[in-house]
Amino acid sequence: MIPGEKASSGLRGHELAATGVTVAYDGTDVVHDAELTLRPGQVTALVGPNGSGKSTLLRTVARLQRPRHAALTLDAATDALALGPREFARHVALLLQTRPTPSGLSVRDVVEFGRYPHRGRWGGTDPGGRAAVDRALALTGVTDLADRGAEHLSGGQLQRVWLAGCLAQETGVLLLDEPTTYLDLRYQVELLDLVRDLADDQGIAVGVVLHDLDQAAAVADRIVLLADGRVVAEGAPEDVLTPERLTDVYGIRIEVDTDPLTGRLRTRALGRHHTRSERLSTTS
Repeated sequence: MIPGEKASSGLRGHELAATGVTVAYDGTDVVHDAELTLRPGQVTALVGPNGSGKSTLLRTVARLQRPRHAALTLDAATDALALGPREFARHVALLLQTRPTPSGLSVRDVVEFGRYPHRGRWGGTDPGGRAAVDRALALTGVTDLADRGAEHLSGGQLQRVWLAGCLAQETGVLLLDEPTTYLDLRYQVELLDLVRDLADDQGIAVGVVLHDLDQAAAVADRIVLLADGRVVAEGAPEDVLTPERLTDVYGIRIEVDTDPLTGRLRTRALGRHHTRSERLSTTS
């Protein structure tokens, strides 16, 4: 990734709002009457334990998961559920948690798939496509891999290539399902920096599912905490990530304080052997 690199000046953020989202698997509701609003220029992080419904909610907002009930609006006026798939994809891009490994395609080929909403039904011309792809490759730090076969990449490299495809799509809403999976520490930090830049510099509305509460507190303007398919709390990180609430939701003692270096919230899950003083007190 290139320090200081900016995203496309042609991007424009959109507001995507979902209300009354109820999703069922095999007749059993797994998301219950949830609400989620993604606003231009803001990063919204969805957090919660495994099975809390955060990825299902994000996939439903991306129209990848069919809800039992939901309303979805774009910029408070457009029924996003009524848009055709290609039109919807001009506004909303989704990076899935897992994707297949492409075979027989170069990295550039894979990233160019992100331009499909801009080519029309039968392909056609895409005047801005080359520049968008080059920009996406640079932003994700994979320009040097552009001609390499995608099947020869590591998991972390491939994750960045799929993200580049989403950025090449040039949408006003970007949805990311656990995007730091497979990435080493450097690229986790740089990816989250890029997410922050997209919101701050281009006004993109970003919704991101994260397991790491500290990452969520560092990158997000707002946090949506889910448990058992329900939204437990929504708001600024300091209002949502309280020790009492997190301890209750995760079922383990969690402490929250402020990092003296960054000024951001910092969480610690405390097990039976977490601190030396506690171990000594139990053995004395």
